[in-house]
Amino acid sequence: MSVVHELSPGWLLDHLAFINKISYELHQHREPCCSKSRPTSSVHLDSLHMDSVSSFGASATFVPSTSKPENDDRGNCEMFIQKYVFRSELFDISKPYITSANHKECQESKEKEDLVNDVKKEIFISINGKKRKRCVAFNQGELDAMEYHRKIRGLILDGSSQLIQEGLTSGFLHSCSEKPNKCSEPITLPLDTCNLSELCEMAKHLPSLNETELQTLQLMEDDTSVTEQDLFSRIVENTSGFTKIITLMGQKYLLPPKSSFLLSDISCMHPLLNCKKTYDVIVIDPPWQNKSVKRSNRYSYLSPLQIKQIPVPKLAAPSCLVVTWVTNRQKHLRFVKEELYPSWSVEVVAEWHWVKITSSGEFVFPLDSPHKKPYEGLILGRVPEKAALLLRNADVKELPIPDHKLIVSVPCTLHSHKPPLAEVLKDYIKPEGECLELFARNLQPGWTSWGNEVLKFQHMDYFVALKSKS
Repeated sequence: MSVVHELSPGWLLDHLAFINKISYELHQHREPCCSKSRPTSSVHLDSLHMDSVSSFGASATFVPSTSKPENDDRGNCEMFIQKYVFRSELFDISKPYITSANHKECQESKEKEDLVNDVKKEIFISINGKKRKRCVAFNQGELDAMEYHRKIRGLILDGSSQLIQEGLTSGFLHSCSEKPNKCSEPITLPLDTCNLSELCEMAKHLPSLNETELQTLQLMEDDTSVTEQDLFSRIVENTSGFTKIITLMGQKYLLPPKSSFLLSDISCMHPLLNCKKTYDVIVIDPPWQNKSVKRSNRYSYLSPLQIKQIPVPKLAAPSCLVVTWVTNRQKHLRFVKEELYPSWSVEVVAEWHWVKITSSGEFVFPLDSPHKKPYEGLILGRVPEKAALLLRNADVKELPIPDHKLIVSVPCTLHSHKPPLAEVLKDYIKPEGECLELFARNLQPGWTSWGNEVLKFQHMDYFVALKSKS
């Protein structure tokens, strides 16, 4: 379970435990002899042999085997199982990014808060021994952000304090004095040698399949390969009960059991629509535009108009729960509530908050920091049921979604690796409901994931191989 504690304010989550409860196990057959065989195509699955250890030490690297002999007798083969877990050091955040002891920042924060009621404040500065007055004014966006923070500050502080105290009492969180000291080594991340978003752009130039051929590609137990074109043109499903590996442009990715994905950008979403499937929950993490993204060119972003063009109405089932991650910019919050959801015929029902803490229970940023806050928002909405369906489903009671719930967790050091929502949403969607994540960067069992970086955090080098067993 990723939910460590549940109290009236919300949930304390263990993101790492959620990933590792997924059965990342590779089931492989060791063949005593490999007679005449031929190599398979460029993307390989399932039939793999361990070759070497990667530069990260414990993470196993594989190379594709050749296809099985013509007279294959699986009864004479030994089953080899390799288990993987996510690298725990990627959640090792024991200290805040910026400490609240930084007196200068606290003063700046106090000055900004004082300006909520007084838009302008006179500040005396000394130039060449003379004093003069300077008026400092904040733009409307900054004033809106300060007002929003003032409104939710109390519930963030009180609610997260309750959950953090519960975590400290149970031993899930550890105060700095209790936590054993260990040498912190710099975390080495895998090189971005396979830019998935660039591959999606290149895939547009591949020969296109007929519309009738654009269907789900199911990877069954004995599948050994698919073509790279299949990955870009179809929803790929791992229908087996164990993990598979795919190799894409020389990079290896783990596919958890019972998961499916579509690797494409917003211009190539038709395979999702062609499946004629609708979803009971849709989680969206749009690449919002902001100044830091523009400056760093870290990832591509979408304009509000492009986000509105996502075909949510065609993907949503009646009474679908739509959840959108939003930055703290009031412009984005207002856009989702006042423009985006109405354009999709989605009714806003609640606003939740993700609070980011260290393993010792401190906020990762000072709560009153004027620059970065230790929380982000989620806007929850419902697709209204039609009258006929309401009568048909009169016996099915839907729990009302409470407002301002908190999701408190230690964040991953990887950018935009959001905490899982499956367990905190389960009470508000029907059992065995269909789940979809848009702009996903990882896969989950039981979910369909879409995005131009949908396999990013499934890269082999984010995982560690445990001792093998047979």
